[in-house]
Amino acid sequence: MAQKYTPSDSESKVQFVIKNFGIKVDGHLKGIKGSISFDPSELNNSNFNVSVNANTINTDNTARDKHLKKADYFHVEQFPLISFVSSKITQRATTGQYKVAGNLTIKGTTKAIEFEFTANPTSKGYQFKGAFTINRREFKVGGNSLPLSDNLTVNLDITANKN
Repeated sequence: MAQKYTPSDSESKVQFVIKNFGIKVDGHLKGIKGSISFDPSELNNSNFNVSVNANTINTDNTARDKHLKKADYFHVEQFPLISFVSSKITQRATTGQYKVAGNLTIKGTTKAIEFEFTANPTSKGYQFKGAFTINRREFKVGGNSLPLSDNLTVNLDITANKN
């Protein structure tokens, strides 16, 4: 049976980078919660079911953050969570490296994604690191904003502690 872990919001980072008017804008989200079952020797019984609070979006620009919470972007009143639920985890050629496939839900739209990640044991559980790129328009975020790049990269550094 895969060991159960809880993501630690205070120790984890969910960051993103997107170009706006050709300039890289980065930000982060907090409020990570959910459950993680992980055992490198039992990947068929391992899974991720986690979310972050869309209302915590922070780009170090209060006016922009307020705008990002509105209906044309994240519509946080109606869709407060951004979530990921894995469907399959596989081992990569290098020890400690894996690939996860699953469903990402943003603003009520769910899309299948997959990305590689590392899992490093810690004294309290695991540290998971990975990154993926998505097209914001596929999730109906930001409409037809021309200055805003369609693609953005999400970087994950998740600390999960044993239950």
